[in-house]
Amino acid sequence: IGIDDEWGVSFKVETHNHPSALEPYGGAGTGIGGVIRDTLGTGLGAMPILNTDVFCFAPADTSIEDLPAGTMHPRRLMRGVVAGVRDYGNRMGIPTANGAIHFHPGFVGNPLVFCGSVGLLRREHVDKTVQPGDLIVAVGGRTGRDGIHGATFSSRELTEDSEEVSAGAVQIGNPLEEKKVLDGLMRVRDENLCRAVTDCGAGGFSSAVGEMGEHTGAEVYLDRAPLKYPGLGPTEVWISEAQERMVLAVDPAQLERVEQIFAEEEVECAVLGHFRDDGQLRLFHGEELVGELDVGFLHGGRPDIEQVSVPPVPRTATDPELGSRDDLQILEELLADGNVASKEPVVRQYDHEVQGRMTLRPFAGADRDSPMDGCALDPLRDGSHQVVVSCGMAVAMGEVDPYQMACHSVDEALRNCIASGGTLERAALIDNYAWGDVRDPKILGQIVECS
Repeated sequence: IGIDDEWGVSFKVETHNHPSALEPYGGAGTGIGGVIRDTLGTGLGAMPILNTDVFCFAPADTSIEDLPAGTMHPRRLMRGVVAGVRDYGNRMGIPTANGAIHFHPGFVGNPLVFCGSVGLLRREHVDKTVQPGDLIVAVGGRTGRDGIHGATFSSRELTEDSEEVSAGAVQIGNPLEEKKVLDGLMRVRDENLCRAVTDCGAGGFSSAVGEMGEHTGAEVYLDRAPLKYPGLGPTEVWISEAQERMVLAVDPAQLERVEQIFAEEEVECAVLGHFRDDGQLRLFHGEELVGELDVGFLHGGRPDIEQVSVPPVPRTATDPELGSRDDLQILEELLADGNVASKEPVVRQYDHEVQGRMTLRPFAGADRDSPMDGCALDPLRDGSHQVVVSCGMAVAMGEVDPYQMACHSVDEALRNCIASGGTLERAALIDNYAWGDVRDPKILGQIVECS
């Protein structure tokens, strides 16, 4: 998103629902850590200047008897999720603002944890191109078995056995390690020492190297990857989703300086191989060739999927029956509802002043206790520009009409943006879907309507 002729911002939001349902603190922490690395992998590396989040839980007063087997109580989930996002962002020195918390009985079996990151970068650092002969350099955390098949686990149905069957798919985060990676990467970028950078997200090295080598091919020596402990096989090294790792494409002539910078930042740096010029992805473990694939097939060989969708029939909303309750009783129930009550106890745990960019803070007014509709940042810290971030969500309306839910979500986000000082002419939208099993034609039809 362009700010002016020199600067721009990136914005990415993703979910970490299933991991947070199994291990709320670690799942939410690695959720925000992962989207921060997406920012670091934007162009030649964007500087993270804001974290944001949206959480959906079952009501905090849900009875134990109403919990599905194998699930945590929403109060425990909420405490862990908030703490995970708080600790990761605060320890990395990135402000957290904007966001929302919503309560609905439909989230009793699976919370929704949306984590977002805003990055700042110069336009000259937007483009990245891998050249044949560039070295594949891995920096950051060591590789372990944690997080293997984390991406596929996130798309499965949660069951009472998920904690035992899929616990290893939940990654282990280390925000201080990622802060060191951030500092080193910004120095490498500013000295123009790398041609491309990508984060190790879902799929680990397999996705990072596979993506960067789409037009070249790559030769990877998996035994060169630093390990957390011995005993990992080549497949485990290749697909591990261990956290705090980035992959750089580095000209061999620049390697010594790159290694020096990361050593100064106390970050491990390993050359895993190089990019080829024949479109072949070749994996070695020692001298043994353990994998070979044409990157053209890797990126374009899968068949298209055709599915049948059934359009939903909009329900008719009805007014609730208020019964004989008096106005005071109704008011007290409204104020006690989690969707109406103040979220200040959560928001105050986040550091929104770090980096010195926040101009519209989460709370304003004479006593700084009035919640704002969004937040605003001074990205360059010179008063020349403002970046407004807002969000919108209409969960309950999805039960009535998915199309109207989407319309109202966009409408709310834009209204909050304008109320926070933004304009429609400069607004950019980002969406994120969290839905049921799309193999059900009716559920797929809801997503089509929402889109």
